[in-house]
Amino acid sequence: MAVTASHSQLARIVAAHRRAGRRIVFTNGCFDVLHRGHVSYLEQAKRLGDVLIVAVNDDRSVRRLKGPDRPVNTADDRAAVLAALECVDHVTQFSEDTPLALISLLRPDVYAKGGDYTPETLPETPVVHSFGGAVHVLDYVSDQSTSAVIDRIRSGTTA
Repeated sequence: MAVTASHSQLARIVAAHRRAGRRIVFTNGCFDVLHRGHVSYLEQAKRLGDVLIVAVNDDRSVRRLKGPDRPVNTADDRAAVLAALECVDHVTQFSEDTPLALISLLRPDVYAKGGDYTPETLPETPVVHSFGGAVHVLDYVSDQSTSAVIDRIRSGTTA
């Protein structure tokens, strides 16, 4: 099971991984209702390095980004589910709309995002490139989105 850590704890953990020569991969998201697309994306991210860190938007930032009816699951619940995945090594939460400050603190070797983004549309790209990190956009699993899952649940339809 992954370790859930504060930002300062995570910075110390990352430093120890670096001293051991490990490649650090960082990703982030709301992960409100975990689905196959998320799991596929996280497994791909893990293959880009040795240590996968997942930063989860806290509840207030999810509401700002997704609307007043979200999140469905609390940040603590979302973090616990992510931490249980074999491919995830460390989980933390953040309250901003983007993890720019956390990325600047941890300086990952790789910043990974899902296939519904491009490096040009990510505000994190210039920050990651400023310290020599790489940005990887991963495969997109079609017909897999949290919004679609929630819509199906609310409408009472099945897949």
